[in-house]
Amino acid sequence: MSTTVVSPPPHVDYASTLSARTKAYVLAGVLVSLFLAALDQTIVATALPAIIADLAGIRLLAWVSTGYLVASTAMVPVYGKLSDLYGRRAIVLFGILVFLTGSALCGVAATMLQLIVFRVLQGIGAAALTSSAFAVPADLYAPVERARYQGLFGAVFALSSVIGPYLGGFLTDTLSWRWVFYVNVPVGAVALLLIVTKMPPLSSGLRLPIDWAGTLLLIAAVVPLLLGLTLDKAVFAWSSPLVVGLFGLAAVSTVLFLFVEFRAPSPVLPLELFGIRTIAVVSVASVFMGAAFMGAIFFLSLFMVNVVGVSATAAGSTLIPLTFAVVIGAMTSSLLVQRLGRYKVVMVAGSAVAIVGFILLARMDPSVTRWDVTWRMIILGVGLGPAMPLLTLVAQNAAPFGKVGAATATRQFFMQIGGAVGIAVFGVVLSGVLASEMQAGFRRVASQLPPAVRQQIDLQRVAAGRGGGTPGARLDLPPQVREVVRTAFASAVTRIYAYAGALMAAALLVLLALPEIPLRAATPRAGPGPPAGAD
Repeated sequence: MSTTVVSPPPHVDYASTLSARTKAYVLAGVLVSLFLAALDQTIVATALPAIIADLAGIRLLAWVSTGYLVASTAMVPVYGKLSDLYGRRAIVLFGILVFLTGSALCGVAATMLQLIVFRVLQGIGAAALTSSAFAVPADLYAPVERARYQGLFGAVFALSSVIGPYLGGFLTDTLSWRWVFYVNVPVGAVALLLIVTKMPPLSSGLRLPIDWAGTLLLIAAVVPLLLGLTLDKAVFAWSSPLVVGLFGLAAVSTVLFLFVEFRAPSPVLPLELFGIRTIAVVSVASVFMGAAFMGAIFFLSLFMVNVVGVSATAAGSTLIPLTFAVVIGAMTSSLLVQRLGRYKVVMVAGSAVAIVGFILLARMDPSVTRWDVTWRMIILGVGLGPAMPLLTLVAQNAAPFGKVGAATATRQFFMQIGGAVGIAVFGVVLSGVLASEMQAGFRRVASQLPPAVRQQIDLQRVAAGRGGGTPGARLDLPPQVREVVRTAFASAVTRIYAYAGALMAAALLVLLALPEIPLRAATPRAGPGPPAGAD
């Protein structure tokens, strides 16, 4: 692997030179900007019906979310590297400006195609915000002190997941769906003011060439992969030429990317990071945890609507206890790590609690009540809470000087990739179990139905309609068929939770290989390599 040797640059220890007041202002600005990016993943969902009514183009509807997801994931490693080279402040400011521009343009979009293009622009800005935001605490606080603040970042994501759907519905009903995007502008202006007036460059001082070839190949690998995973499989099957071609392009681009990165003087994704055992373990664990976490939240509403029998709004509110449990788990684990000076035991314990939560969810049957689901979700949330803040803290603690941003972005990138893969795979599980359970159940009750009713029932349409979160649809079905559908959804979603628990167990096994490196009492300076014990 080719490397460029540079003299250690002048280093500013922001952790020791900035006042507590300035740090608080900077942290507030970063958290507000991160909240914007996280909120836009959830606030748009409740506005989609109004968007369709206004702009039409229902066939393109999925791309309103997919475009944002693909752009915000693909660009994360790129911004992580750029923030190491040019400072967090420059990248955060760029991200805010691009994100707010995209938001304003989304608000004035006249067609569905325009909205999708502007959502992609939003995603490009959001990637800069998320990748840089998680790295900022590494500049402001020494690792031994940083633990107490990392939990705030998990809390922001949790808060956005609760507020987003309700705020989106409120703005759409009282003003217009366009205000779902306009609301970002005044909030973003507050973040922009704090960053411009209070945030120093937070730069490592390194000046290395940008790896343009690696950047383009990384995007060429990630974008087709995510598109292949997220395309509607009812339209584009896994074996369709388009999906197979996308995966093939992703594979070829990945090989070329690795070839280029091994020879690049300043790679966009420094492969030597994976030679550090801590970062390698964190990356693998992030994939498993990302997939498990998305399994926990993405399919919950299906269970609540189709099995418990609540409305779509009530199903969304079931996420509130999970969210607060995640916040409690994140904050408590961060404080424990600061007090104990040890992170491995806290991470392993949290993973074990999450596994228990998944097992309890996997054992649910059609007779469960809303409370039965809620207390299980609370246990799961407490276990999942430590994942994001502590994985970030551990990766940063092991990162060499000048590569904290890249290490942070790598952790985030692999968790987002894991989430995308998890949703895709769990979606296949859901479809397969629903089909087999409904067919078997319908055969059992067919003799109890009049011939005319048997001929009118289309199981595929029943599954699609019920899965869409419209509990009233089941009233049009005979009681025997309603019970078949209810049981089928219970079997499908609990199967997903069982597989998510297995993924969490895999993450726990990976974490057992995590080295216990003492948390640094100061931020890293320029030096020859990773901290002792990191590899």
